[in-house]
Amino acid sequence: MFGRPIFDKLIRVARRFVSAEHGNIAVMFGFALVPIITFVGAAIDYTRANSARSSMQAALDSTALMLSKDLSEGTITTSEVSAKAQAYFTALYTNPDAKSVTVNATYTANTAAGSTIQVNGMGSVTTEFMRVAGFPTLGINTSSTAAWGNVRMRVAMALANTGSMADDGKMKAMQSAAKDLIDQLSTLAKSNGDVYVSIIPFAKDVNVGSSNYSQDWIDYTDWDADPINESKGTCSKPNKGTESSCVKSGKKSDWTPDHSKWNGCIADRDQNFDTKNTAPSSGNVPTMFPADEWSACPVQLMPLSYDWDELKKLIDKMKPDGNTNQGIGMAWAWMSLTESAPLNAPPKIRVLLIRNRSYCSLTG
Repeated sequence: MFGRPIFDKLIRVARRFVSAEHGNIAVMFGFALVPIITFVGAAIDYTRANSARSSMQAALDSTALMLSKDLSEGTITTSEVSAKAQAYFTALYTNPDAKSVTVNATYTANTAAGSTIQVNGMGSVTTEFMRVAGFPTLGINTSSTAAWGNVRMRVAMALANTGSMADDGKMKAMQSAAKDLIDQLSTLAKSNGDVYVSIIPFAKDVNVGSSNYSQDWIDYTDWDADPINESKGTCSKPNKGTESSCVKSGKKSDWTPDHSKWNGCIADRDQNFDTKNTAPSSGNVPTMFPADEWSACPVQLMPLSYDWDELKKLIDKMKPDGNTNQGIGMAWAWMSLTESAPLNAPPKIRVLLIRNRSYCSLTG
């Protein structure tokens, strides 16, 4: 009988415990605590790893650039690349979280695509929270590549051949300076085509060469109407040597201008095409280049070339004569760098390219 009250009390306590709700939050929190800590900790650990990887990427980019400079200037040999890469990277990379960091560099000598130096880095970051989920480290990997030697430099030299260049030795001084510049530019080329130079002698007109007389970008409207060119053609009537005499004895259609007798001189295009590098079109006359017949036409221009001797020979042929038209010199210098008619420059290639790839990885 003595045990009955105690048993009843135990039953009542058990019933209250079963129906109690106040401890549920603590119990659920206890169960949820591990995944919560794991997810929050994963974000913290990943942020640390990402910071270490970003710092590594910046250090590798700088290392690749400095190595490309050293190699292009010849201040280090290929056998020194790995050691130099390690030295540069060590000086630049100071992130304290990264462990077991290794760096390697691969140099590829000049090819059609240029020389390249690729620097790879890898390491790991020890996790503080993700180790609970079985990932004690986060791997970091990244690389950087610098390319050079595929630089196709284009230099247009618009050189005044006007009468004023005869004063005070200006012409000789300009010719000497222009040839010196060509010598300097030629030393930058590692292979043919790395550097191109065009020479645009100008006065009032420029000379594109009489051999281009049949090109469809030339407008002969003014040339055909110029009285100076009356004898440069043929008449269907016999013994009629000029256009005017041909027309007097026949019809305008009896006279055919002979464009092969043109001297190669070109005047300014119509505005505003005289200040643009718009490609000429036979269907749009203002874009075409007007043929001229000027007695003081300068020597023929040379499109982009890496024939250094011929470029310098052309400079030596220049003589001062005629009026000044700086605009036409600048316009044709621009045209010489343009990948379209009339001078069709070779395609351009970017000077320097940096390519990166990087990632973080889990290590169990």
